[in-house]
Amino acid sequence: MFHREYELPKGSFFLFGPRATGKTTWLRGVLPEALWIDLLQMREVLDLTRQPELFRSRVEGRPGNSWVVIDEIQRLPHLLDEVHSLLAAHPKRYRFAMLGSSARKLRRLDVNLLAGRAIRRDFFPLTGREMGYEFDLDELLAFGCLPAVRTDVAGAVDLLDAYTATYLREEVQQESLIRDLPSFSRFLDVAALANAQVTNVASIAREAGVARPTVQRYFEVLVDTLIGVWVRPWRASARVKEVGHPKFYFFDTGVVRALRGATRDRLESAERGPLLETLVLHELRAHMAMAGTGGELSYWATPSGGEIDFIWRRGARAIGVEVKASHRYRPEEAAALREFLARRRIAAAYLVYDGREILNDRGIVVLPVREFMKRLAGGAIIP
Repeated sequence: MFHREYELPKGSFFLFGPRATGKTTWLRGVLPEALWIDLLQMREVLDLTRQPELFRSRVEGRPGNSWVVIDEIQRLPHLLDEVHSLLAAHPKRYRFAMLGSSARKLRRLDVNLLAGRAIRRDFFPLTGREMGYEFDLDELLAFGCLPAVRTDVAGAVDLLDAYTATYLREEVQQESLIRDLPSFSRFLDVAALANAQVTNVASIAREAGVARPTVQRYFEVLVDTLIGVWVRPWRASARVKEVGHPKFYFFDTGVVRALRGATRDRLESAERGPLLETLVLHELRAHMAMAGTGGELSYWATPSGGEIDFIWRRGARAIGVEVKASHRYRPEEAAALREFLARRRIAAAYLVYDGREILNDRGIVVLPVREFMKRLAGGAIIP
Protein backbone atom coordinates (compact mmCIF):
# COMPACT_ATOMS: atom_id res chain seq x y z
CA MET A 1 0.00 0.00 0.00
CA PHE A 2 1.15 3.54 -0.78
CA HIS A 3 0.34 6.56 1.36
CA ARG A 4 -1.45 9.09 -0.84
CA GLU A 5 -0.65 12.73 -0.20
CA TYR A 6 -4.23 13.96 -0.51
CA GLU A 7 -6.07 15.92 2.14
CA LEU A 8 -9.75 15.16 2.64
CA PRO A 9 -11.84 18.31 2.00
CA LYS A 10 -14.00 19.45 4.87
CA GLY A 11 -17.15 19.70 2.76
CA SER A 12 -18.73 18.04 -0.25
CA PHE A 13 -16.50 17.57 -3.29
CA PHE A 14 -16.11 16.00 -6.71
CA LEU A 15 -13.02 13.84 -7.17
CA PHE A 16 -12.05 13.27 -10.80
CA GLY A 17 -9.23 11.05 -12.02
CA PRO A 18 -8.55 8.30 -14.56
CA ARG A 19 -9.69 4.80 -13.71
CA ALA A 20 -7.31 2.68 -11.61
CA THR A 21 -5.47 5.65 -10.09
CA GLY A 22 -6.65 4.73 -6.59
CA LYS A 23 -9.55 7.12 -5.90
CA THR A 24 -11.76 4.43 -4.40
CA THR A 25 -8.99 2.83 -2.34
CA TRP A 26 -7.97 6.19 -0.89
CA LEU A 27 -11.52 7.20 0.04
CA ARG A 28 -12.35 3.82 1.57
CA GLY A 29 -9.31 4.31 3.77
CA VAL A 30 -10.16 7.84 4.94
CA LEU A 31 -13.96 7.37 5.06
CA PRO A 32 -14.47 3.80 6.31
CA GLU A 33 -17.90 4.55 7.82
CA ALA A 34 -19.37 6.34 4.80
CA LEU A 35 -22.49 5.22 2.95
CA TRP A 36 -21.09 3.88 -0.31
CA ILE A 37 -23.03 4.02 -3.58
CA ASP A 38 -20.97 1.98 -6.06
CA LEU A 39 -22.17 2.67 -9.60
CA LEU A 40 -19.64 0.23 -11.03
CA GLN A 41 -22.04 -2.44 -9.76
CA MET A 42 -24.71 -3.01 -12.39
CA ARG A 43 -27.24 -4.11 -9.77
CA GLU A 44 -26.82 -0.80 -7.97
CA VAL A 45 -27.33 1.10 -11.20
CA LEU A 46 -30.46 -0.88 -12.05
CA ASP A 47 -31.94 -0.46 -8.56
CA LEU A 48 -31.41 3.31 -8.56
CA THR A 49 -32.71 3.63 -12.11
CA ARG A 50 -35.92 1.76 -11.30
CA GLN A 51 -36.36 3.38 -7.88
CA PRO A 52 -34.70 6.82 -7.84
CA GLU A 53 -36.26 7.53 -4.45
CA LEU A 54 -34.14 4.73 -2.97
CA PHE A 55 -31.07 6.99 -2.99
CA ARG A 56 -32.72 9.69 -0.89
CA SER A 57 -34.12 7.21 1.62
CA ARG A 58 -30.69 5.62 2.09
CA VAL A 59 -29.06 8.99 2.69
CA GLU A 60 -31.78 10.24 5.06
CA GLY A 61 -31.38 7.03 7.05
CA ARG A 62 -27.86 8.06 8.01
CA PRO A 63 -27.03 10.01 11.19
CA GLY A 64 -26.12 13.68 11.08
CA ASN A 65 -22.74 14.78 9.72
CA SER A 66 -22.47 11.59 7.66
CA TRP A 67 -20.38 11.15 4.54
CA VAL A 68 -21.96 9.69 1.41
CA VAL A 69 -19.69 8.45 -1.38
CA ILE A 70 -21.00 8.05 -4.95
CA ASP A 71 -18.47 6.15 -7.04
CA GLU A 72 -18.50 6.79 -10.83
CA ILE A 73 -21.14 9.53 -10.57
CA GLN A 74 -21.16 10.04 -14.36
CA ARG A 75 -23.04 6.74 -14.75
CA LEU A 76 -26.17 8.16 -13.09
CA PRO A 77 -25.87 11.94 -13.37
CA HIS A 78 -29.49 12.51 -12.33
CA LEU A 79 -28.44 11.62 -8.75
CA LEU A 80 -26.87 15.08 -8.59
CA ASP A 81 -30.36 16.59 -8.51
CA GLU A 82 -31.05 14.59 -5.34
CA VAL A 83 -27.68 15.57 -3.87
CA HIS A 84 -28.45 19.24 -4.59
CA SER A 85 -31.85 18.94 -2.96
CA LEU A 86 -30.41 17.28 0.16
CA LEU A 87 -27.66 19.87 0.50
CA ALA A 88 -30.14 22.71 0.07
CA ALA A 89 -32.51 21.26 2.66
CA HIS A 90 -29.82 20.17 5.14
CA PRO A 91 -26.65 22.21 4.48
CA LYS A 92 -24.70 20.78 7.41
CA ARG A 93 -26.20 17.34 7.86
CA TYR A 94 -24.66 15.51 4.89
CA ARG A 95 -21.36 15.64 3.05
CA PHE A 96 -20.95 14.04 -0.34
CA ALA A 97 -17.84 12.72 -2.08
CA MET A 98 -18.61 12.16 -5.76
CA LEU A 99 -16.00 10.20 -7.69
CA GLY A 100 -15.75 10.23 -11.48
CA SER A 101 -13.45 9.03 -14.25
CA SER A 102 -15.18 11.19 -16.86
CA ALA A 103 -16.63 14.68 -16.88
CA ARG A 104 -17.89 14.39 -20.45
CA LYS A 105 -21.34 13.01 -19.79
CA LEU A 106 -21.92 15.51 -16.99
CA ARG A 107 -21.04 18.40 -19.28
CA ARG A 108 -22.90 17.05 -22.32
CA LEU A 109 -26.09 16.58 -20.36
CA ASP A 110 -25.71 19.99 -18.71
CA VAL A 111 -26.44 18.30 -15.41
CA ASN A 112 -26.75 19.96 -12.06
CA LEU A 113 -23.24 20.61 -10.73
CA LEU A 114 -24.56 21.70 -7.34
CA ALA A 115 -24.27 25.44 -7.89
CA GLY A 116 -20.95 25.72 -6.12
CA ARG A 117 -21.95 23.60 -3.14
CA ALA A 118 -19.15 21.12 -3.91
CA ILE A 119 -15.54 21.85 -4.82
CA ARG A 120 -13.50 19.93 -7.41
CA ARG A 121 -10.38 17.91 -6.71
CA ASP A 122 -8.27 15.91 -9.17
CA PHE A 123 -6.57 12.55 -8.60
CA PHE A 124 -3.46 11.18 -10.30
CA PRO A 125 -1.30 8.06 -10.48
CA LEU A 126 1.44 7.73 -7.86
CA THR A 127 3.97 10.54 -7.57
CA GLY A 128 7.65 10.19 -6.78
CA ARG A 129 7.01 11.33 -3.21
CA GLU A 130 4.24 8.77 -2.71
CA MET A 131 6.61 6.06 -3.96
CA GLY A 132 9.25 7.24 -1.50
CA TYR A 133 11.47 8.06 -4.49
CA GLU A 134 12.29 4.35 -4.58
CA PHE A 135 12.13 3.34 -8.22
CA ASP A 136 14.19 2.38 -11.21
CA LEU A 137 13.69 5.20 -13.71
CA ASP A 138 13.68 2.98 -16.81
CA GLU A 139 11.13 0.72 -15.14
CA LEU A 140 8.99 3.73 -14.30
CA LEU A 141 9.17 5.00 -17.88
CA ALA A 142 8.36 1.55 -19.25
CA PHE A 143 5.43 0.66 -17.00
CA GLY A 144 4.17 3.89 -15.46
CA CYS A 145 2.79 4.93 -12.08
CA LEU A 146 -0.61 3.24 -11.72
CA PRO A 147 -0.83 1.83 -8.16
CA ALA A 148 -1.67 -1.71 -9.31
CA VAL A 149 1.35 -1.70 -11.59
CA ARG A 150 3.72 -0.38 -8.91
CA THR A 151 2.59 -3.06 -6.45
CA ASP A 152 3.02 -5.84 -9.02
CA VAL A 153 5.70 -4.86 -11.50
CA ALA A 154 6.11 -8.51 -12.52
CA GLY A 155 2.52 -8.49 -13.74
CA ALA A 156 2.70 -4.99 -15.25
CA VAL A 157 2.40 -6.17 -18.87
CA ASP A 158 -0.86 -8.04 -18.25
CA LEU A 159 -2.28 -5.23 -16.11
CA LEU A 160 -1.56 -2.56 -18.70
CA ASP A 161 -2.84 -4.71 -21.57
CA ALA A 162 -6.06 -5.28 -19.65
CA TYR A 163 -6.36 -1.57 -18.85
CA THR A 164 -6.04 -0.46 -22.46
CA ALA A 165 -8.26 -3.27 -23.76
CA THR A 166 -11.11 -3.16 -21.28
CA TYR A 167 -11.22 0.53 -20.44
CA LEU A 168 -9.72 2.69 -23.14
CA ARG A 169 -11.32 0.74 -25.94
CA GLU A 170 -14.43 -1.00 -24.58
CA GLU A 171 -15.74 1.01 -21.62
CA VAL A 172 -15.34 4.31 -23.43
CA GLN A 173 -17.57 2.87 -26.15
CA GLN A 174 -20.06 1.50 -23.60
CA GLU A 175 -20.58 5.01 -22.21
CA SER A 176 -21.80 5.96 -25.70
CA LEU A 177 -18.80 8.22 -26.18
CA ILE A 178 -17.54 6.26 -29.20
CA ARG A 179 -19.62 4.33 -31.72
CA ASP A 180 -16.99 3.19 -34.20
CA LEU A 181 -14.58 1.15 -32.06
CA PRO A 182 -12.22 0.08 -34.91
CA SER A 183 -11.68 3.72 -35.93
CA PHE A 184 -11.12 4.74 -32.31
CA SER A 185 -8.61 1.90 -31.86
CA ARG A 186 -6.65 3.00 -34.93
CA PHE A 187 -6.69 6.55 -33.64
CA LEU A 188 -5.36 5.44 -30.24
CA ASP A 189 -2.48 3.58 -31.90
CA VAL A 190 -1.41 6.66 -33.87
CA ALA A 191 -2.02 9.10 -31.00
CA ALA A 192 0.18 7.01 -28.70
CA LEU A 193 3.03 7.20 -31.22
CA ALA A 194 2.60 11.00 -31.28
CA ASN A 195 2.60 11.36 -27.48
CA ALA A 196 4.55 14.42 -26.27
CA GLN A 197 4.95 15.74 -29.80
CA VAL A 198 3.45 18.80 -31.44
CA THR A 199 0.04 17.52 -32.53
CA ASN A 200 -0.99 17.84 -36.14
CA VAL A 201 -4.60 16.66 -36.27
CA ALA A 202 -4.65 16.44 -40.06
CA SER A 203 -1.57 14.19 -40.07
CA ILE A 204 -2.99 11.90 -37.40
CA ALA A 205 -6.27 11.68 -39.32
CA ARG A 206 -4.41 10.56 -42.46
CA GLU A 207 -2.34 7.96 -40.64
CA ALA A 208 -5.32 6.55 -38.77
CA GLY A 209 -7.62 6.64 -41.79
CA VAL A 210 -10.18 8.67 -39.86
CA ALA A 211 -11.83 11.97 -40.80
CA ARG A 212 -10.26 15.06 -39.25
CA PRO A 213 -13.42 16.19 -37.36
CA THR A 214 -13.67 12.68 -35.91
CA VAL A 215 -10.06 12.81 -34.74
CA GLN A 216 -10.73 16.15 -33.06
CA ARG A 217 -13.72 14.60 -31.28
CA TYR A 218 -11.64 11.58 -30.22
CA PHE A 219 -9.09 13.88 -28.62
CA GLU A 220 -11.94 15.61 -26.78
CA VAL A 221 -13.05 12.21 -25.49
CA LEU A 222 -9.54 11.44 -24.18
CA VAL A 223 -9.36 14.79 -22.40
CA ASP A 224 -12.87 14.50 -20.94
CA THR A 225 -12.20 10.96 -19.70
CA LEU A 226 -8.96 12.25 -18.14
CA ILE A 227 -6.79 9.93 -20.23
CA GLY A 228 -4.80 12.80 -21.73
CA VAL A 229 -4.17 16.52 -21.57
CA TRP A 230 -3.27 19.31 -23.98
CA VAL A 231 -0.28 21.54 -23.34
CA ARG A 232 -0.83 24.71 -25.33
CA PRO A 233 1.94 26.79 -26.92
CA TRP A 234 2.96 30.01 -25.21
CA ARG A 235 3.33 33.07 -27.42
CA ALA A 236 6.44 34.70 -26.03
CA SER A 237 6.94 37.38 -28.67
CA ALA A 238 5.04 38.71 -31.66
CA ARG A 239 8.38 39.15 -33.48
CA VAL A 240 9.39 35.49 -33.24
CA LYS A 241 7.70 32.83 -35.37
CA GLU A 242 6.62 30.18 -32.90
CA VAL A 243 4.96 26.79 -33.11
CA GLY A 244 1.19 27.21 -32.95
CA HIS A 245 -0.03 23.62 -32.46
CA PRO A 246 -0.53 22.15 -28.98
CA LYS A 247 1.10 19.01 -27.65
CA PHE A 248 -0.93 16.05 -26.41
CA TYR A 249 0.24 13.89 -23.51
CA PHE A 250 -1.31 10.71 -22.15
CA PHE A 251 -1.60 10.66 -18.37
CA ASP A 252 0.74 7.71 -17.77
CA THR A 253 3.89 6.38 -19.45
CA GLY A 254 2.86 2.74 -19.05
CA VAL A 255 -0.47 3.40 -20.74
CA VAL A 256 1.35 5.06 -23.66
CA ARG A 257 3.57 2.03 -24.19
CA ALA A 258 0.65 -0.38 -23.80
CA LEU A 259 -1.27 1.46 -26.52
CA ARG A 260 1.79 1.12 -28.74
CA GLY A 261 1.97 -2.60 -27.99
CA ALA A 262 5.48 -2.07 -26.62
CA THR A 263 5.22 -3.25 -23.00
CA ARG A 264 6.84 -6.59 -23.84
CA ASP A 265 9.75 -4.88 -25.59
CA ARG A 266 12.86 -3.43 -24.06
CA LEU A 267 12.74 0.33 -23.51
CA GLU A 268 14.37 1.94 -26.55
CA SER A 269 16.58 5.01 -26.27
CA ALA A 270 14.32 6.90 -28.71
CA GLU A 271 11.38 6.42 -26.33
CA ARG A 272 13.06 7.79 -23.24
CA GLY A 273 12.85 11.50 -24.08
CA PRO A 274 9.08 11.71 -24.73
CA LEU A 275 8.34 9.33 -21.86
CA LEU A 276 10.46 11.34 -19.43
CA GLU A 277 8.59 14.48 -20.53
CA THR A 278 5.32 12.64 -19.83
CA LEU A 279 6.54 11.65 -16.37
CA VAL A 280 7.68 15.19 -15.50
CA LEU A 281 4.35 16.60 -16.71
CA HIS A 282 2.55 14.11 -14.46
CA GLU A 283 4.61 15.30 -11.48
CA LEU A 284 3.93 18.95 -12.29
CA ARG A 285 0.17 18.48 -12.71
CA ALA A 286 -0.13 16.33 -9.58
CA HIS A 287 1.77 18.86 -7.48
CA MET A 288 -0.29 21.76 -8.79
CA ALA A 289 -3.49 19.91 -7.89
CA MET A 290 -2.39 18.52 -4.53
CA ALA A 291 -0.67 21.70 -3.30
CA GLY A 292 -3.33 24.01 -4.76
CA THR A 293 -0.74 26.23 -6.44
CA GLY A 294 -2.95 27.31 -9.32
CA GLY A 295 -1.35 28.53 -12.53
CA GLU A 296 -1.20 27.09 -16.03
CA LEU A 297 1.27 24.96 -17.99
CA SER A 298 2.32 25.67 -21.56
CA TYR A 299 5.36 25.11 -23.77
CA TRP A 300 7.44 27.27 -26.12
CA ALA A 301 9.03 26.22 -29.40
CA THR A 302 10.12 27.67 -32.72
CA PRO A 303 10.47 25.92 -36.10
CA SER A 304 14.26 26.37 -35.82
CA GLY A 305 14.40 24.10 -32.79
CA GLY A 306 14.33 26.45 -29.80
CA GLU A 307 12.15 24.89 -27.11
CA ILE A 308 11.18 24.91 -23.47
CA ASP A 309 9.14 21.84 -22.60
CA PHE A 310 7.05 23.36 -19.81
CA ILE A 311 6.40 26.90 -18.67
CA TRP A 312 4.37 27.29 -15.49
CA ARG A 313 2.75 30.68 -15.13
CA ARG A 314 0.61 32.26 -12.46
CA GLY A 315 -0.04 35.95 -12.89
CA ALA A 316 3.22 37.71 -13.68
CA ARG A 317 5.43 34.88 -12.40
CA ALA A 318 6.71 32.19 -14.79
CA ILE A 319 9.10 29.24 -14.40
CA GLY A 320 10.68 27.20 -17.20
CA VAL A 321 11.39 23.44 -17.12
CA GLU A 322 13.33 21.63 -19.84
CA VAL A 323 13.52 17.81 -19.85
CA LYS A 324 16.40 15.78 -21.26
CA ALA A 325 16.83 12.01 -21.12
CA SER A 326 20.63 12.27 -21.41
CA HIS A 327 22.97 11.05 -18.67
CA ARG A 328 25.28 14.05 -19.02
CA TYR A 329 24.42 17.73 -19.07
CA ARG A 330 25.41 19.75 -22.14
CA PRO A 331 25.17 23.56 -21.87
CA GLU A 332 23.69 23.90 -25.36
CA GLU A 333 20.62 21.98 -24.15
CA ALA A 334 19.70 24.95 -21.97
CA ALA A 335 19.97 27.62 -24.69
CA ALA A 336 16.23 28.43 -24.73
CA LEU A 337 16.06 28.57 -20.93
CA ARG A 338 19.09 30.84 -20.84
CA GLU A 339 17.53 33.16 -23.41
CA PHE A 340 14.29 33.42 -21.44
CA LEU A 341 16.16 34.07 -18.21
CA ALA A 342 18.22 36.82 -19.83
CA ARG A 343 15.07 38.49 -21.16
CA ARG A 344 13.34 38.04 -17.76
CA ARG A 345 10.45 36.11 -19.26
CA ILE A 346 10.86 33.49 -16.56
CA ALA A 347 11.90 33.94 -12.94
CA ALA A 348 13.66 30.57 -12.63
CA ALA A 349 14.88 27.87 -15.00
CA TYR A 350 15.31 24.14 -14.40
CA LEU A 351 16.72 21.41 -16.58
CA VAL A 352 15.72 17.87 -15.53
CA TYR A 353 17.97 15.08 -16.75
CA ASP A 354 18.88 11.44 -16.14
CA GLY A 355 22.22 12.24 -14.56
CA ARG A 356 23.50 12.24 -10.99
CA GLU A 357 25.01 15.68 -10.43
CA ILE A 358 23.20 18.80 -9.24
CA LEU A 359 24.58 21.73 -11.23
CA ASN A 360 24.07 25.46 -11.66
CA ASP A 361 24.99 26.79 -15.09
CA ARG A 362 24.68 30.59 -15.05
CA GLY A 363 21.27 30.49 -13.39
CA ILE A 364 20.08 27.23 -14.99
CA VAL A 365 19.50 24.75 -12.15
CA VAL A 366 20.28 21.26 -13.47
CA LEU A 367 18.61 18.49 -11.46
CA PRO A 368 18.48 14.68 -11.60
CA VAL A 369 14.93 13.34 -11.87
CA ARG A 370 14.62 12.33 -8.20
CA GLU A 371 16.01 15.63 -6.95
CA PHE A 372 13.56 17.53 -9.15
CA MET A 373 10.69 15.45 -7.74
CA LYS A 374 11.81 16.14 -4.18
CA ARG A 375 12.16 19.89 -4.69
CA LEU A 376 8.85 20.06 -6.52
CA ALA A 377 7.01 18.20 -3.74
CA GLY A 378 8.69 20.44 -1.16
CA GLY A 379 7.44 23.61 -2.86
CA ALA A 380 10.87 24.78 -4.02
CA ILE A 381 10.05 24.69 -7.76
CA ILE A 382 6.46 25.96 -7.91
CA PRO A 383 5.67 28.12 -4.87
